[in-house]
Amino acid sequence: QLVMSNRRLPCLDTYLDKALIYLWPRFKTVFDMYIQSLYQCDAKMLWVDGTHPHHIVRCYMEFTASLIQLNAECGDGQLDMSLKRLRLAVDDLLVRFAEKFATQKLKHLFLLNNCDMAISILKEAGEEAKELRRYFEEKLESNLVSFVDELLMEYFGDLIKFVKNHISEDLISYTECPNIADVEPVVKNFAVKWRTALELMHNEVVTCCSNFVSGMAILKAAMAQLLNDYNRLSECVKMIPGGSSLNRNLVSITSISYEIRKYSRTL
Repeated sequence: QLVMSNRRLPCLDTYLDKALIYLWPRFKTVFDMYIQSLYQCDAKMLWVDGTHPHHIVRCYMEFTASLIQLNAECGDGQLDMSLKRLRLAVDDLLVRFAEKFATQKLKHLFLLNNCDMAISILKEAGEEAKELRRYFEEKLESNLVSFVDELLMEYFGDLIKFVKNHISEDLISYTECPNIADVEPVVKNFAVKWRTALELMHNEVVTCCSNFVSGMAILKAAMAQLLNDYNRLSECVKMIPGGSSLNRNLVSITSISYEIRKYSRTL
């Protein structure tokens, strides 16, 4: 109909209008059934114990990307609205899947991997999918930040807790005034285990991320945050009474940076 309209050939308009009148209600009925099936399905039965992208989400993304491309020239507002409803249904299913994981870290990793897969498919759909792609990019960023927090808490928990509880971002004021007894076990524990913990964290991210680029982004964010938090701890040690006695236990920022660069090169 669009092609004929552009060529100024209106002879089949009546026929095509009637075809659309017959087809659209049936399409909407099937689409609504699809949406209802997502809300009503048993997430426990469909859940797969793994953090890689779920096959239902992949089907949804490929289906959506196809419809977006087909609708590019038509600009049908009804279809746009149906796609938004479908996205909400898939969001709901993703949350129900994520709730099956035992830890917050795995939950965020699962959501992150699914968002990453969604973005990859939508990139192939071109500019028409940019609005939906931006939505999943924001979700990916949010889950990446949360995953990095959980990751650092697992491998460097005492450092992260101490910095959050005692030291402000500006390194000038304390949220809680620390003393040598508070900081000593944190400094000594980090000095013993930091290299091993860094290696384990690197190996976990490389193994569990479904996309190499996302894995690299996670590692960069985690290592930058770790470096920042340890720098805040080092500055705190210098400022508290008796802190100089811990100087021999402090790991230099240069040493940590060098180790981080080694992992960056392997990426």
